[in-house]
Amino acid sequence: MNVFWRCFVLASALATTTVTVHGQSGGYPDKPVQIIADSSAGSTPDVALRFVAEELTKAWGQQVVVVNRPGAGGSLAARAAADATPDGYTLYQPVLSTFVTLHPAAPNVPLHVPKDFLPIGFVAENPMFIAVSPSLGVKSLPELIALAKKKPGAISYAATGIGRLTHLAGELLQHEAKIKLQLVPYTAGPAHAMSDVASGRVGMIIEGYSGVAGAARSGSIRLVAVASAKRLDDFPDVPTVAETLPDFIATGWGILVAPVGTPGAIVRKVSEELYKVVENPELGRKLAKLGSYTHPMLADETLQFVHSQQNRWNPVLADVARAQQK
Repeated sequence: MNVFWRCFVLASALATTTVTVHGQSGGYPDKPVQIIADSSAGSTPDVALRFVAEELTKAWGQQVVVVNRPGAGGSLAARAAADATPDGYTLYQPVLSTFVTLHPAAPNVPLHVPKDFLPIGFVAENPMFIAVSPSLGVKSLPELIALAKKKPGAISYAATGIGRLTHLAGELLQHEAKIKLQLVPYTAGPAHAMSDVASGRVGMIIEGYSGVAGAARSGSIRLVAVASAKRLDDFPDVPTVAETLPDFIATGWGILVAPVGTPGAIVRKVSEELYKVVENPELGRKLAKLGSYTHPMLADETLQFVHSQQNRWNPVLADVARAQQK
């Protein structure tokens, strides 16, 4: 092979390598990116994700769009995300209840990573708040539990979705407090549920703070407890459930994942960018006011986190399921 042809072959190889690397991550993203969410618009995971998507839009100079696909216990969103082209332009935010479920609503959940999706990073966690209608006549969680024991099944509670954390937390509360509540499921986010609780049609609700914030500020509902490990700095007057029921924790979270087959270089790039976004103190302060909290994690840390959460929740929910069958 003469010098000319050797140079030609080398130049062609370099050009091919450059195109491949560019196609995997170098020019990514060069068009809008969509994030499928299995939560309803206006719900706590949705609100937190939109803050993060806005920051990613600024960082990338490309629009990051949140697409809500609620329903079927998260199965609709999971199927849409799994079927998407694995090129990094369709990502997915599943939440805790799509990895840990009490009542599977469809065959697409619970999810397993990295078998079903590739972990990217952590978006936010959302402790569940317990709020009551003023018409219920209780001002604290101990009073609520006492009333529920006096009138088994008489107190209704709103949950935004069967199998979602609002439902799971309600089942866990009944199990740990040894009470019986009446489940009232809602499918279109917290707005309708909040209206019914505020009016007294439903006695209480279990929801992330952004879903109950407006009603709580106006006084049309009363916050009686938060299911975090300790009292929250932004809500110092709201006791934890654990102050009444030791070790009770019900905290939702959302992570970012990609369809299996997405190039590793793109997964790493999104993971690093997401980490930078959620470690920003200003974003942390904005989310904390809405009862959401950031914990920057890269892909490997996120994988370990999901597995640890499944290990913690699965035995608890198995106990709840056995108690329901008795």
